[in-house]
Amino acid sequence: MTEITQKAPGKHYREGISLFKLHRLFPNEEAARKWFESALWGNERHCPRCGGNRTREASHRFMPYWCTDCRKYFSVKVGTVMEASQLPLLTWLYAIYLEAANLKGVSSMELHRALDISQKSAWFVLHRIRAAFKDGSFSKLEGIVEVDEMFVGGKQKNRHKKDRDRFRDGDGGGSSSFFGKKPVIGAISRDGKAVAAPIDSTDGKTLTRFVEASVKHGSRVYTDDHGGYGDLMETYMHRTVRHSLGEYVRSVDVHTNTIESLWSMFKRGFVGKYHRMSFKHLHRYVDEFVWRRNVRDLDTMEQMVEMVRGMANRRLRYADLVA
Repeated sequence: MTEITQKAPGKHYREGISLFKLHRLFPNEEAARKWFESALWGNERHCPRCGGNRTREASHRFMPYWCTDCRKYFSVKVGTVMEASQLPLLTWLYAIYLEAANLKGVSSMELHRALDISQKSAWFVLHRIRAAFKDGSFSKLEGIVEVDEMFVGGKQKNRHKKDRDRFRDGDGGGSSSFFGKKPVIGAISRDGKAVAAPIDSTDGKTLTRFVEASVKHGSRVYTDDHGGYGDLMETYMHRTVRHSLGEYVRSVDVHTNTIESLWSMFKRGFVGKYHRMSFKHLHRYVDEFVWRRNVRDLDTMEQMVEMVRGMANRRLRYADLVA
């Protein structure tokens, strides 16, 4: 029988995987466990507690391995964001698949219905997965780099009167000039790598500090004509497009269309999937969409492996998440 390769949505160069094929590959918990172990440990099992490789199988129900060096039981969940989770690995695998296969993300309500778990558990699972999206080995962007900012939050005219008054008075998430919106700044190199983060203000000091931390000195930096980028000329080859005058491309290649395509995908996820993002957790959602951009050339299964590897050496407890 011929195996049908299903292309991922909108990505003709990326191989996707159907739910039917996923079920054939991982029909039970044992298959899921072996996949997680392969993704995290490769061909050599090691103890996530002490790093030792003198391990053996054990008869413990939830901790199937024993480390001879530190004399402790462990499983593939230990030392990852999955540690202490009571959910089966098969449930985690399907959650990771749905997060990788859906270009605009997965809401907690959607995951709750798909995996037959509570909405609270689904919300916690998704935020723990998002913890894996933070790039721990970030290197500064170089070459031609586009920088831009966007605002996240509802329109003032659509708010209830008490909320309009609250945001107008400067309460509820940021300066009164934002009317309840949160600014996010991002940078993306023309080779496609991106970085972004929520910020408290769009003043020149804040914008310059982000660019300095994200872009190598001497790179070409393209922005719009926001006055806050004025100091970039000192350390970068800075060019602008004057959006305020209706200019969107200058001298053929001076534009910010690439970074704006990232904002476009983020806003589609915001409107079409999540509907609301709290400012407290906004950085996690931003990390999610930046990660999607940076791994968009990988096949779905490769993205899943990258996701699992990003879970290693990280913990996110529920108490910390809601504190």
